[in-house]
Amino acid sequence: MTESTASYELAQVNIARLKAPLESPELKDFVEALDPVNAVADAADGFVWRLQNDSGNATDLRVFGDDWLMVNMSTWRDTDALTAFMYQGLHRELMARRRDFFERLEEAVTALWWVPAGHRPTVPEAESRLLRLREHGPTQQAFTLRTSFPPGAAEGS
Repeated sequence: MTESTASYELAQVNIARLKAPLESPELKDFVEALDPVNAVADAADGFVWRLQNDSGNATDLRVFGDDWLMVNMSTWRDTDALTAFMYQGLHRELMARRRDFFERLEEAVTALWWVPAGHRPTVPEAESRLLRLREHGPTQQAFTLRTSFPPGAAEGS
């Protein structure tokens, strides 16, 4: 890792609209997988931090004032570390089943951005990054894995 990338971490947010209440039988598999998936994330190479409450997850936090929109947010060393976690094991299996648990949304539901190392993004910050991505497409301030920007690219903007 170069000195310039070491001073940044990759923040990610993704949101999902529940198809049913978390306590429902329809979401049983998802809810039962939360702790194991979070444990894998916590131990993953390049993982830095994830949004959670006292229960160890963020299932009671919502975004955009919508009681059905769940939020997941974390920071990683870089896009490679995030991608490696996303597409392996139980997380990959759950992603393949996401339509079983969540409604399909037309607008962007995932945004990435670089933060100074040690910064912990807030839900309002994540909301603004998602809105920016929806309005302007991928930019240095909010981007996607498919169209990403290097650390520090947003400085001075």
